[in-house]
Amino acid sequence: MLAVLPFFHIYGMTVLLNFALRQRAGLVTMPKFDLPEFLRIIAEHRTTWVFVAPPIAVALAKHPIVDQFDLSSVKVIFSGAAPLDGTLAAAVANRLGCIVTQGYGMTETSPAVNLTSETRDDVDRSAIGPLVPNTEARLVDPESGEDVATPTEGASEPGELWVRGPQVMVGYLNRPDATAEMLDADGWLHTGDVATVTPDGIYRIVDRLKELIKYKGYQVAPAVLEAVLLEHPAIADAAVIGALDEDGQEVPKAFVVRQPDADLDADAVMAHVAAHVAPHEKVRQVEFIDVIPKSSSGKILRKDLRLR
Repeated sequence: MLAVLPFFHIYGMTVLLNFALRQRAGLVTMPKFDLPEFLRIIAEHRTTWVFVAPPIAVALAKHPIVDQFDLSSVKVIFSGAAPLDGTLAAAVANRLGCIVTQGYGMTETSPAVNLTSETRDDVDRSAIGPLVPNTEARLVDPESGEDVATPTEGASEPGELWVRGPQVMVGYLNRPDATAEMLDADGWLHTGDVATVTPDGIYRIVDRLKELIKYKGYQVAPAVLEAVLLEHPAIADAAVIGALDEDGQEVPKAFVVRQPDADLDADAVMAHVAAHVAPHEKVRQVEFIDVIPKSSSGKILRKDLRLR
C-alpha cells in the first residue's frame, strides 16, 4: 500500500507518518500542492490511500483534468484540515470509485480526536466520526457555558467542542497566558470548533467559533453555506464570510468561482442557497472572484477575503 500526502502541518504529519510506519507502507509527499503533479504522482505510484484537504476534494470532484489520469488504484480518500461535506464526499467517491472518509484533530491534540473508519458504511460522510479510544468530549454552549444535551435521536444543538485525553498537549512553550486560554484547570482543551453529536456518539464539525456569522441574532455557519454552494454545477469553488450591509448589520456574503464558461449571476447564486437553507441563513451578498485564497493546508483564508 502506498499513500500520497499533498499538504503539510504538524497534525497531518503526525497522523500520516505514523500511519505509514504502522502499515509498513510507502509514503509519497509533495513540497507544495499542484493539481496536475498531484494526479500524476497518484497515477505513476499507483497510490491506494490519498490524504487531502477539502479544497483538493473539490478539485477531485469537479475539475475536468482529473479524467486525464488513471486513478483506479485509489481505494481511500482521507480528508482532514477542515470539515468535509457529505455531498462533496459522495461526489468524489462516485467519480473515483473509492471510499471517502475524514477525521478531526489539531496541532494541540496530535495525532487525532475523531476518526471515521473506512470500514463503516453507517456513518454520514459529513461527520468526523466517533472519538478515538481514551478520549473524552463535551459540547458547551458558547453563550451560556452550559453543556449541550445529547439527544435521544438526531443531532444535538451545536456547541463548542471540548476534549480531554492523552493526546492533548501539556501547553504552549513559554506561553502560560495562551495555554490558560486554550486549556482549563480540569484538562479540557477548548478547541474553538463548533460541533454536534448524535446519540451513538458520532460528531460533526459545524464551523469555527470565531467564524460564525451573527445575522439578526441568529448564528450562521459559513461551512454549511459553502457546502450548499458547491452543490451547484456552475460553481467551481466558494467561500462565505460575514460582511456589513448598508445598515451596518452583518450578513452572509459568498465569494464564488464560476466553472469555465458558466452563465451564473448573483441572483441565481442567492436563489440556489435560499432553496436549501433556513431563511436566516440565506446568502445576502455575492462577489465573483478568480480563486478562493487558501493556506498550504487547504484552509480558506477568510482574513484575505475580509480585506477585499
